[in-house]
Formats: sequence, C-alpha cells, structure tokens
Amino acid sequence: MPEKITWEAINASGNALLSPAYKSNGHVFTSGQVGVDAQGKLGPDASTQTELAILNLKKVLEASGSSLDKVLKVLLFIKNREDAAAVNAVYKKYFTTQPGRSCIMVDFPNPDILVELECIAEYEDLSSKL
Repeated sequence: MPEKITWEAINASGNALLSPAYKSNGHVFTSGQVGVDAQGKLGPDASTQTELAILNLKKVLEASGSSLDKVLKVLLFIKNREDAAAVNAVYKKYFTTQPGRSCIMVDFPNPDILVELECIAEYEDLSSKL
C-alpha cells in the first residue's frame, strides 16, 4: 500500500494540492522541489536555487527513509538555457552516483523560479528481495 509523506513530516508548509512524496514497493516518488530557503524565499540565481532545491529534495528523501545516494532517476526543469552550466556544477556536487536524468526547458508559472527537480529513489535495498 502506498504511503504518503506529508508536509509535516519534513517540517514544511507546502502546496495543498500535493504531497512532497509517496513511497511504494521500495521506491520514493517525489514532487518537484524548488530553490526556496526555510522562510520560503527563492534564491537569487540559478546556482543558489539549485543548491536549495537539492537540499529540499534531500530533506524529503530522508523523511522517506532514503537519501541522495539512492536516487535512481532525476527529472530536472530549468528556465534558462544559459543557466545549464551553473545548474550542472551544483548538481554534480550532490549527485555523485550519477543517476539517470532528463532535463527539460520550461516556463514556470512563477517567473522567479529558475530550477525545479524531482526524483525516483530507493528507500530499501530491493536486490536482497530477488
């Protein structure tokens, strides 16, 4: 049975339309995380927003019993093509296991958002169950 991770579980307030993640069959499926700080303020540039978004994702994964090193797939959204190198520099620092990744250029509803990412991760070692 799927298990919802709540905003309360990560000590955050969030969008009432969604939860930060769901767990099912050994996997965590996260909602998109953006680059806001603890006060909900967006970072000033793509590098800062990427760092904050990854730290927010890390918090969701840890509340789910997972971690960044258990990420299998990342879906990355960026607003400006010219920010790709800055985003990748921060991304490389945190995703040392080099999970699968797709990147999409988007126009966010909030024009100040530059980066968003979501992922699928393991929360338990499924290979031991084979």
